[in-house]
Amino acid sequence: MHIGLPKERKQLEFRVGLIPDVVKQLIRDGHEVTVESGAGLGAGYGDEAYRGAGARVVDSPRAVFDVAELVVKVKEPQPEEMAMIRPGQALFTYLHLAADPELTRALQKTGCIGIAYETVTDPDGRLPLLTPMSQIAGRMATQVGAHYLEKGQGGRGVLMSGLDGAPPADVIILGGGNVGSNAARIAVGMGADVTIFDAKEERVSALRDLFAGSVRCQIADPLLVEQAVLKADLVIGSVLIPGASAPKVVSRDLVYRMAEGAVLVDVAIDQGGCFETSRPTSLADPVYTEHGVIHYCVTNIPSAVARTATIALNHITGPYVQNLANHGIEAALRDDRCLMNGVNLYRGHVTHRAVADSLGVEYAEFCEVAVC
Repeated sequence: MHIGLPKERKQLEFRVGLIPDVVKQLIRDGHEVTVESGAGLGAGYGDEAYRGAGARVVDSPRAVFDVAELVVKVKEPQPEEMAMIRPGQALFTYLHLAADPELTRALQKTGCIGIAYETVTDPDGRLPLLTPMSQIAGRMATQVGAHYLEKGQGGRGVLMSGLDGAPPADVIILGGGNVGSNAARIAVGMGADVTIFDAKEERVSALRDLFAGSVRCQIADPLLVEQAVLKADLVIGSVLIPGASAPKVVSRDLVYRMAEGAVLVDVAIDQGGCFETSRPTSLADPVYTEHGVIHYCVTNIPSAVARTATIALNHITGPYVQNLANHGIEAALRDDRCLMNGVNLYRGHVTHRAVADSLGVEYAEFCEVAVC
């Protein structure tokens, strides 16, 4: 199979879809890999490393898309890439379509096969390709929250650990999955007073065992959440419904009543955000203030630590790329139900129910539109 690796075109996206070690293995398996020049530089991988792995390095994205049967990326295709995508060409990347009807329509028109990292499952229904980036985003959410609490950044002037006679920062985490638990881990390490809210009793119980009393873990009762958010210094939103738009768990009115200089970090922004006042930002311009509250809503938080993120991502995605290449796209999808769950688009059809429901479009069962 011919696999293509274009350079990411999203603003300040420094990660890369394939590292040279994975490329080398694909070449050993008898496949061809074409890499756009400079694709790996942001993560510390130069063109010579890809040439050394056996890849062909070309000077334009068009030269990648024109030959590739499978295009491996990190983030969703940008507008300038749309005209390069061919019918039946497979894209393997984060797509986050539920929050972006325009992107969904554009990709439907290409007739591509869109396999989204974020909805591939394991046999237990977990999201293995989302996990490493969730872990990074959670840990960084606490770091950036602490930074923007500084008075010079417009924050309340609160030190996360507090000091003798001065209380620690009050950190509220909404959602106790991979993002939330990793955010809590860092916040506890910084000495903050931390509360996690989650909607599932079994998850709350697991978090209580995990943190052994160092974090308050509570069911997400709306009144309790409201009371906690109103007194919080930092609120981290990490609510996830796989494939679907994130629910709005903090209203505009609640944000309006928060303390001036408090900080909101919305890690769910890729799926539309879980605060009513959230709107996407970038690493170039990461924050804005609304109702006196600082909002950090960067859509690609892990790109700030691009080398760590790239290595962690490839550790998980590499075997899936090999599976798709070694068995062929259609056969790999038919034979692996967990990988099939990643198919959000198939030749113009929306084939993930949560995506279709979020966008209000027609859903098509993958096995009804493909040959299973």
